Amino acid sequence: MARETYTARLERKVCISEVAQCYHFEFVLDDLESFPFTAGQFVSAVAQDANGKMQTRAYSIASAASGKRFDLCVNRVENGFFSNYLADLPVGGAVQIHGPHGHFILQSPITDSILVATGTGVAPMRGYAQWLFPEDGPDRSNGKEIWLVYGTRHETDIYYQDEFEALALRKPNFHYLPTLSRALDDWPGLRGHVQVHISRTVEERAARLGLSLPLPAPDPATPPKELNFDIYTYICGLNFMVSGVRELLAEFGWHRKQIVFERYD
Repeated sequence: MARETYTARLERKVCISEVAQCYHFEFVLDDLESFPFTAGQFVSAVAQDANGKMQTRAYSIASAASGKRFDLCVNRVENGFFSNYLADLPVGGAVQIHGPHGHFILQSPITDSILVATGTGVAPMRGYAQWLFPEDGPDRSNGKEIWLVYGTRHETDIYYQDEFEALALRKPNFHYLPTLSRALDDWPGLRGHVQVHISRTVEERAARLGLSLPLPAPDPATPPKELNFDIYTYICGLNFMVSGVRELLAEFGWHRKQIVFERYD
């Protein structure tokens, strides 16, 4: 059964990293009154390639729901049909999409949360941040501590840096931790892979709360749906990073239900 598709008109396009050829896109669905979705979900874009074959590619939405609008964050990939299709799409041009789809969403109620991303895996994290801390509405974070640990290789590949830094200044319970694995000598910020800074965050939080690590395992007799956690981690990126962070948290005694993830490969 064919999915219903919608026409998404490109209203704005910005190259946010010339080196990585990363683009920020802002789309409008003119034929819809609204486009409701939950922060963290994705849309599937559909287009016909040069051989007449229909191609479909899933992209995490890089914004919170706002009327009939949504944003994407996409790297141009050499020989990648869809990334080049979007990167070359002119403002005013359109692409067919269906959705929203996916279950990579914040758990309810909101808890302390560690958001972990690399590369364009920051897209759903931007959606979370906009939903939790809207500029024109009530704060939905309930005062919980939110950490965004964002890893990339070079300073030129830090996407949405100004936005997250401004949010950290505006909201003291939002902590922005960009870290570079191949930083130049003059980089003043954090260095190394995301696991280093996740470990420190978990350990510092446990010490502040008087908790001993590793955490004791939940009672195995408790049904999974009845487990209540005071912190979650949300991970988005390539498989090797996602797997590494999951293993790290398991060593701290975290339950697999506390670790919500989405892989790009």
